[in-house]
Amino acid sequence: MSATPASAAAPAAITDDVDLSALNSFGLPARAAHLVRLRSIDQLRELVAAPGWADTPRLVLGGGSNLIFTGDRPGFVLKVELGGRRLLGEDAAGWLIEAGAGENWHEFVRWTLAQGWPGLENLSLIPGTVGAAPIQNIGAYGLEMADRFDSLDAVDLATGALRVFRREACGFGYRDSVFKRAPGRWLIAAVRFRLPRAWQPRTGYADVAAELAARGIAAPSALDVSDAVIAIRRRKLPDPARIGNAGSFFKNPVVARAAFERLAALHPGVPHYPQADGSVKLAAGWLIERAGWKGRDLGPVGSFERQALVLVNRGGATGADVRRIADAIRADVAAHFGVELEPEPVFV
Repeated sequence: MSATPASAAAPAAITDDVDLSALNSFGLPARAAHLVRLRSIDQLRELVAAPGWADTPRLVLGGGSNLIFTGDRPGFVLKVELGGRRLLGEDAAGWLIEAGAGENWHEFVRWTLAQGWPGLENLSLIPGTVGAAPIQNIGAYGLEMADRFDSLDAVDLATGALRVFRREACGFGYRDSVFKRAPGRWLIAAVRFRLPRAWQPRTGYADVAAELAARGIAAPSALDVSDAVIAIRRRKLPDPARIGNAGSFFKNPVVARAAFERLAALHPGVPHYPQADGSVKLAAGWLIERAGWKGRDLGPVGSFERQALVLVNRGGATGADVRRIADAIRADVAAHFGVELEPEPVFV
């Protein structure tokens, strides 16, 4: 089944004055003036061609796991529901796989593993959709989406034109891309991945290695790695279906080597990960915990008791509540360590 159907489709379903609280994983209150459920490119092109489109505010919404709503949304909220997943081809190097942007990311990962196509297992159980993965360049346990990325199709929301983006054009960085830097410009329709036949497990992270060892697995398969990652994430992270959250709330900060050495002199044992360019990545969760925030609440939002990096909705929180605790944590970490934290989710 194609992930980017080109045939004519029924007009997009548009609903007015829609509650968005169930469409964002933090469970924050917000209303959309108009919610559009997009299931084909043709539906989107009809909207773009309609009178007044150019002057109408618009927000692209996938799984809602990386957005913090701070108020109601005027104009259109475009809920991406483009489906489909398929094998496009294979050769001696591996497999080329395509998925529609509206596909659930974790279900897509597990589907690839069930087909015998390894490579995405370290990214198991990350919430959200396939289309959101390149925007954030999602990553976990030693793997980034960009490591397996081939190309994607995106629609220019100003013109309706479909463009193919290769890796170089995406500007991938740490939890970053050209799409994240230009919100409202592009709607990702389908994403393609190259999965390697000459696969080797990535088990360098201590948690993954320990989980596999506890299971008595010395030579893990891709499915073994996925199962281990799922178990770790379920132990450490809250389920958004039970308690509202947006996953890891802050990026792990990257600092210059000299800044790290000054920090390490004051705080021996600070977790750190040297980067290829000489900079050093720090563990944001460690900084937040040492600043006294793990398990601590500020109003209806708190730092999760099992993982300080995750902020959770204790009940009845608003976007303003999330911003208030995020700002307080950032200020305390800066005061304690001289390190600036940057949120991963986007405030809208």
